[in-house]
Parts: sequence; C-alpha cells; structure tokens
Amino acid sequence: MDALFSIGLQLGVFLAVAVMALLAFRQVEAGSALRRRMRERAVSGATMTASGGAGLLKDTKPKASWLGWLQSRTTSGDEKKRSRLAKTLAEAGFDQPAAVPLYFLARVIGAVGLPAALLIAQKLSPNPVVGLPVIAGALLLCGRGLVVPAIFIDLRAVGRRERLEHQFPDALDLMVVCVEAGLGVDAAFIRVSHEIAPSHPEISGEFGRVSQELRAGRSRADALRRMADRVNVDALRAFAALMIQTDSLGASITQTLRSYSGELRERRFLRGEEKAMRIPVLLTLPLVACILPVIITALLLPAGLDVVHNLMPALKRH
Repeated sequence: MDALFSIGLQLGVFLAVAVMALLAFRQVEAGSALRRRMRERAVSGATMTASGGAGLLKDTKPKASWLGWLQSRTTSGDEKKRSRLAKTLAEAGFDQPAAVPLYFLARVIGAVGLPAALLIAQKLSPNPVVGLPVIAGALLLCGRGLVVPAIFIDLRAVGRRERLEHQFPDALDLMVVCVEAGLGVDAAFIRVSHEIAPSHPEISGEFGRVSQELRAGRSRADALRRMADRVNVDALRAFAALMIQTDSLGASITQTLRSYSGELRERRFLRGEEKAMRIPVLLTLPLVACILPVIITALLLPAGLDVVHNLMPALKRH
C-alpha cells in the first residue's frame, strides 16, 4: 500500500508540474507573440509615417476581403491619380480605408445598373420603346452613373471646406479661452472638440482626430501637418504652420493664438463687407431683367393706347 501511495503521489506531483510548465510556456509564448505583433505594427506605422501613409490610428487596407481585392484591382494604375482621389475623398469626409474601392464600386454600379434598369423596365413594359431611343437612353444613363459620383464628391468636398472655414474662428476663440485658463495645448484640443461638437461637428471631428493622434504618440507638429493636408483649408494650414513655428521658436502659445484669433475675426469682418459691397452689382441683373421692362411698359402703354385710338378711325375711313 505504501508503495502504491508513493507512486500515486509522484504521478500527481509530476502531472501538476507538467500542467504548470505548460501554462507558463503558453503565457510566455502569448507574451512574445504580442510583443512581436506590436513591434511589427510599430515598424509598419513608422514606414507609413515616413511615406505619408495613413498613420497610427487607422489601417490603410479595408477589413473586408472583397474590398481589399477590389482595392488591389482599382489601384493598380497610376499611383499619383489614386493618391489625389484619396485626398479628395478625405476632404469630402470619406477617409476610411475602403473609401477608394467603394467609390469605384459606386461608379461601376451606376454605369451598369442604370442602363440595366432601363432595359429591364422596357422589357416589362406593355409598350416598350425600341431602337435608337433605348440605345441613347442607356448611353445617357451610363454616362450619368459615371459622372454623378464624381460631381457629388467634389460638391461635398467644397461644402465641407466652406463649413470648416466658417467654423474654425469660433473653435479658435474657444481654444484661446482654454489656453488662457491654464490648459495645455493638447488638453485644449480635447476640450474644444467636446464643447463644439453639437454646433460645429466638422471642426470638432478634426480637433478630435488631432487629439487622438497626440494620445497615440504622434508629435504635435506631425498631427497638425496631417490635419492641414487632410482638410485643405487655408485658415487651418496657416494655423498649423503658426503652431509648429511657435513650438520650434519657444514663443508664447497664448499670445500667438490671441493674435491669430484677432486676425481671423478681422478677416471675417472684411469678407462680410466685401459680400455687402457686391450686393448692388448682383442686383443689377434682376433689376434690368424684371423691373425695367415693367417700368417701360407702364410709361409707354398710355401713349401707345392714344396712338391706336387716334389711328383706328383714320384707318377705317381709308
């Protein structure tokens, strides 16, 4: 009995040690795999940063496999053209990794789907139109499906740039208040992005993106440069250059922000005066086209009626 008990005890100790060693080995392996993934991610992030890629916070490839395949098929041509398209989509607010392939997919669906819908509708119609009108309509719908997404992106980018330019002075005034109250610049970005989110969503999103990049470890200069390149607004470009220069020279951030805020306020006032000065010029065409014919008619109508009234008897006598 003592021998069996001793053998069982040794087996139990051996199994316990083996289980503990296996658990420890798995823990060490998981830790090494995690460190390896973090190191590879850091290297890829540094490579993207050096080449002007997407950065620390977002992947450059879409998560869906079919979108990745579509991106590889649509971006195999001119890289400069693809970068310009991605920049335009980012200016319009579509900065997701799948924005470019989805844009091409929308154009393909529009170019193929609209003519197909027309042909199916003519097929199901009791009185179908055949011949040249159907071909012309299908070609017109195909061209519209190709052109409409591009026009939509351009108009959305222009509108977003105008909204950002309009919203930025208010955000800058609030940032001046935050910095003067004792907050740091990084904390001021976070505070301003939260405060103006309901009324100024575009500039709030850009400031929130800057704060996320700063928390992720990106330098303030790189985050500001990326924001300026992303939005393509002159006021924000000047703001980013001014902040970078202030940091490099060691000047006062508060004084710099206050001076630039006053300059933007004066620029907005001058822009309003310029629009007010253009009103008389813009009103000239409606006045000439609408009011002037009415005035001429009101002035000449009595004389015309008198002439007709006096000439009618003479014409009847002859």
